[in-house]
Amino acid sequence: MLSARDMTKRAWWLVSLNLVLPGSAQLVAGSRRLGRIGVATTFVLWAVVLIALVASAVNRELLLSIVTNAVTLAVVQVALAVYAILWVLLTLDTLRLTRLVRIDERARPAVAIVAIVALIAVAGVAGYGSASAGSANSAIAHIFVGSKFAPPVNGRYNILLLGGDAGSDRVGLRPDSTSVASIDAVTGATTIIGIPRNTEQVRFVAGSPLWGPFPNGYNCGDKCLIDYLYTYGQEHPSLYPNAVAQGSQPGIEAMRDATEGMLGLTVQYYALIDMQGFADLVDALGGVSVDVPADLAYGPVTATKPYGVFKAGVQHFNGDEALWYSRSRFDGRDYDRMARQRQVEIAIAQQFQPAIILTKFQAIAGAGVQVVKSDIPSSLLAHLVTLADKGRKLPVTQLALVPPDYIPAHPDYARILLAVQRATRATPRPTP
Repeated sequence: MLSARDMTKRAWWLVSLNLVLPGSAQLVAGSRRLGRIGVATTFVLWAVVLIALVASAVNRELLLSIVTNAVTLAVVQVALAVYAILWVLLTLDTLRLTRLVRIDERARPAVAIVAIVALIAVAGVAGYGSASAGSANSAIAHIFVGSKFAPPVNGRYNILLLGGDAGSDRVGLRPDSTSVASIDAVTGATTIIGIPRNTEQVRFVAGSPLWGPFPNGYNCGDKCLIDYLYTYGQEHPSLYPNAVAQGSQPGIEAMRDATEGMLGLTVQYYALIDMQGFADLVDALGGVSVDVPADLAYGPVTATKPYGVFKAGVQHFNGDEALWYSRSRFDGRDYDRMARQRQVEIAIAQQFQPAIILTKFQAIAGAGVQVVKSDIPSSLLAHLVTLADKGRKLPVTQLALVPPDYIPAHPDYARILLAVQRATRATPRPTP
């Protein structure tokens, strides 16, 4: 029979073996069948991690394509959950094999604590990975609902960005902000084109169903502003009977036709962001830092006094603060607000790197499901993420179609098309 001292050494060896190579403790002193399962599973896990690291170094986009695939994410979710359970069983069995009652009394707490801490750490990481894979799968399924792949046009992806305002004082949703992100399909260089929501005399892309009710463009006075087009499309779904089946909405398609007609660009995809839920997304990301150019009193346009003041300088905003900074109309014009919105968009794109998103993934995925809808197909996500990573290192070009250079009430489309061409280095499609 081994002495207490020898049993203590044996216990430390078993705990160490279980930590370094789960299953090896059972091969040495317990159930060999359980040990073989543990060792084999661990080797498979190591192999998968090694392959992922090599793929990340050699072809990151290929790895992203794999991990954004619904089937792959489901397999990863189940596999990590199984490994977490297996690790718990192996650790508890290892503690049984150490025979704590026979080791030195002074060593018993340390052996037990090390084993339990290792159990919590490894099983916790595997469990978190499983939950994150499930969250990612759910988020991708709910957000990226499109199925149609559209290639770049003139070497660019053009994505319509709509900030949805569905406040209690509104009948339905109206876009609070409208812009187009034009992305170079090779370099990721991005141009953001801001369209004022009070733009009048909007014209539509050739072949649009809106040519029927508005043969001379969207020109009927103050009611025919571009942001009303969303409501008009929703109220006349027969104009776009296939919109919902293709992951869009009639109102979004009306906005797409207007945007293409104005800018002469082919808009392949859209992203609709619920501004009421935007704050949740910023909070999930941990806030956003913005360089405020001058003191800004903020609050609703109807307020008699501001809710507060954002001081000039770099400020780290939480979700509510970022939303107020983006949307406040207490002191300033819509055009000033457009500039602030683009500033926040760019700050988010540049500040939140993959490491930050990874550590806060479940919160971001949960917020994203409530905030964002898009017809971008999940099969294109890997390429767009790669482009976004490239583009984050480049300056963002901005083109705001606002006074004094552009008059929303009387758009000069020849000038707008030329400006778009210069900003995107694309060749805009002429529009009747």
